[in-house]
Amino acid sequence: MSSTALAASETTGIPAPASSAPSDAELAGAACAIGEEQFLPGDYYYCLGTQSYGLHHFGQAQKFFATAASWASKPAQYVLGIMALDGDHQPANRPLAAAWLALASERPQSDFAAASATLDASLAPAERKATDQLLARMRPTYGDATAAVRAEKRYEQGMARLAHLTGPGGHYCMAGITTPADPSMASTPEQCPPIQMMTKAIDQAAVKVFEGWSGHVTVGPLQQVNGMPATHNPG
Repeated sequence: MSSTALAASETTGIPAPASSAPSDAELAGAACAIGEEQFLPGDYYYCLGTQSYGLHHFGQAQKFFATAASWASKPAQYVLGIMALDGDHQPANRPLAAAWLALASERPQSDFAAASATLDASLAPAERKATDQLLARMRPTYGDATAAVRAEKRYEQGMARLAHLTGPGGHYCMAGITTPADPSMASTPEQCPPIQMMTKAIDQAAVKVFEGWSGHVTVGPLQQVNGMPATHNPG
């Protein structure tokens, strides 16, 4: 979430989630692993959005946030709402902001519910009508009924691929995270983390992505396939 979005949310009376605002330098330094895209694209594109924002590539950041939002990233939907509300490198648009915040807060006990409720209570009748019209167009792409189902399918497909790599001594190199320092080591995937370690890290990230969504079902521990050792080192 951008530091600008957090600060602006305070000036407009919209409560921000309880967290400290990172600096632009911290945002720009975000480590976004491209290999995560095949498991949790919402998390990956949200990272690219924050990174781009920190680098002051605001148009690119908004595109990445929108892509993340289509993969059920609630933080991305929240940031898009605050940016629309405050005219953050775009024309201010209260109905669009209200629509994004409504989507961001659709899960039970959402951290973004207070922000959505505060803005919703301040809408004029014409703004509320415009918000409802926007939501009718946006939900089929960004609402959990579509986006979260689509995101979980991608997650399950990625985890299934990992399951086929499982075996005694199996290792997995995720692009963007585990690149051997010495190119001559590219043919020795044992330098990569164990598959089970990577699986645990991906699953922990998935818990945050799908938090509060009643449709989420975890894949569970990986099972060994054919009892054969396996390694994977994407090029």
